[in-house]
Parts: sequence; structure tokens; C-alpha cells
Amino acid sequence: MLFQVGGQGTRPTFFEMAAAQQLPASLRAALTYSIGVLALRRPFLHRVLDYEDEFFALLMLVLETHSLRTTDASFSESLYGLRRRAVNIRAKKDDAGSKSANATNHSGLEKRQKVLSVVFLVVLPYLKHKLHSMYNKEREARLQASLWGDESEGFDVSQSFVEEDFQVSRGNLGAEASIGARMRKRVQKIVGFCYPWLHATTEGLTFAYQLLYLLDATGYYSLALHVLGIHVCRATGQELMDTSSRISKIRSRERERLRGPQWLKALQGGLLSCTYTILDYAQTGLIASVFFFKMMEWWYQSAEERMSAPTVYPPPPPPPPPKVAKDGIPLPPDRTICPLCSQKRANPSVITVSGFVFCYTCIYKYITQYKRCPITLMPATVPQIRKLFHDV
Repeated sequence: MLFQVGGQGTRPTFFEMAAAQQLPASLRAALTYSIGVLALRRPFLHRVLDYEDEFFALLMLVLETHSLRTTDASFSESLYGLRRRAVNIRAKKDDAGSKSANATNHSGLEKRQKVLSVVFLVVLPYLKHKLHSMYNKEREARLQASLWGDESEGFDVSQSFVEEDFQVSRGNLGAEASIGARMRKRVQKIVGFCYPWLHATTEGLTFAYQLLYLLDATGYYSLALHVLGIHVCRATGQELMDTSSRISKIRSRERERLRGPQWLKALQGGLLSCTYTILDYAQTGLIASVFFFKMMEWWYQSAEERMSAPTVYPPPPPPPPPKVAKDGIPLPPDRTICPLCSQKRANPSVITVSGFVFCYTCIYKYITQYKRCPITLMPATVPQIRKLFHDV
């Protein structure tokens, strides 16, 4: 299955390269959406979604390795009729012999270039995505700490008694846990400081190479191709016709390398044939899933809806419990006791600024006199007192 975007000569157009580069992201979105729909009926598929990065990296590792081995191109490039060629630049002189120019010759990929291509296509994107996730968690934690303070310093009513009961047992494991926690925090801080610079550098270099490629100032579409010394070229008609015969020759040579008794050779040959068949169907099925995903996205959401629909953001996480002020009234061990009168709550009422519950009479008198919450010392007024009809 091949797609030609247009253009003349062996040099691909910018749109061909951009389409080939964006195909893995579309493929991942299609697979994630499909597995998410199937997980509604098959809950065990949620484990696949929990390790989405690892499963997709493993899938792309198989596809990219197979594609580079058989077609000298990445999985997405082979679908657009593109091939990777090693660049050999040699200096040559003109007829007058006074000036020299560079002649670019293309040859097949070496084994080292194929291995490094897999690293740049699969391993580095996986590591970058994991660093991006770690950076987002660190940024959210810092934002939450700046707004609500450190969670470890907050007062959690539900855990105050448990912490007292298990203080001795927790002290035995505290040393090992604290070392691991400190190491994780240190790594997160390093990632939080270095990742923005790393991300900005890679994005800037990517933009610069793409702009230069669009202006025909360089033959390398990305920094990775420049480092590897590879040009992406259009496959000729003869190369496209010879692709299937080349794949069959490679597979036949692999069958000839099999060693052992006749029954073992037959078993290994059958396994190889099944593997090749699965790979062939997987390539076709993955591309079909991308187009099906895009078609369903277009079907259920028109262009007008995309332009007019507001951006829907995920709900923010709940804030941590408010901190007990040093000069505030301490909380009683029993949740049903009013902190002000130290008696069982009567006509329970809550302050909206802090969420703590008191007797209505006690909190009304206190706020009327002091204009603040007695526990957190945050400013409060009488209209911020709310009646609780179901005291839990």
C-alpha cells in the first residue's frame, strides 16, 4: 500500500516528509482510541492502556526493524514510496580545473545506520515521552504546592489517628523509604529543570531543519538524518516493483540458514511463515485503523463544531486539606466533637473557606466576634456558614 503526494525527481516534497513524520502519532491515537473502546467490554485491556508507552514502543520496534530490513525505509516512509539512502559526498573538479564542487552519491544503508535509525525512530521518542510525563507531574506538584502548600505539611483528619498508631512500625521502614523518596525527588527536580531547555532545543532544531528543507537549502529533513548521514529519496518504479521479490529473497535466505533435523527445519519454517504473514497483515491493518479513526472523527464532528465548540479541559484534582494554623484551635480526636465547645456537635454547620464542621451556635458566635476560621485562621464571614442536613 503506497501513497504518492506529488512532486518530481527523487527528492521528496516537504508535505511527503511531514505526512510520513506525523503518521506514527496518528497511528498511536487510533490504537489508543480503539483499545479504549474495547476496554469498556473487556476490562483486562485497561492494563494495556496503563502501559501505553511501552506497548506502542514495542510495536513500533517490530515494525521499524522489519521495514528497515526489507525496504531500507521506516514504516511510515515505506508507505509513501520513500527509501533511505546513505550519502557519500565527494569533491570533483570542473572542466577548467580551477573550481571544485561536491557530488552527492547515494548508496544502500549499512547495518550500523539501520540500527541507529531504529534508535532515533523508537528509543529516543519513547524516552522523550517519558521525560515529558515526568516533567508534567513535577510541574503539577510545584503548582499545587505553591497554591495549597506542601501536602506533607497539611493536616489530614482521616489519617491523624492512623499515623499515631503506626508510628513505631513506620519508623523501621522510614529510612529505606526516605532514601528512595529523596532520590525520586532529586531526579524529578533535575528533569524539571533540564527538560524545558532540552525540549526547546530539539523543537528549535526541528523547526530549523524543516524550514531549510522547505527552502531547498539542505537535503536533510531532520537532525537525526543529518547525524546518520542519510537522505530520504523517492523510490523509483523499478524499486517499487522489485520490493516484493527482494522481500521473498530475504525470507528464502533465512529459511536456508535453518539448521537441524528435517522436522525441526519444517517447524522453524512454519513459524517464520506465520511471523511474516502476521507482519504483513499488521502493516495493512494498522494503516486501515488510522484511516478508519480519521473517518470516524470526521463523521462525528464537523468542521463547524470544531470551530465553535469550546475547549474542554479535564477537571482539576481536588485540593489537599487545609493546614491547621499554629495559633489555631487543635482538632479533637473524635470527628463528632465540636472543636469549640468540646461537646458532641449540635446542629452541625460547616465553614466554606476551610470545610471544618462545628456547632452552629459556637461557630456563629466565634465568626461574629473574630471574623475568621478558628482552626485555619482564614478570614470568614457569617454568610459563609452552611447548614449540614446529613451529618456523616
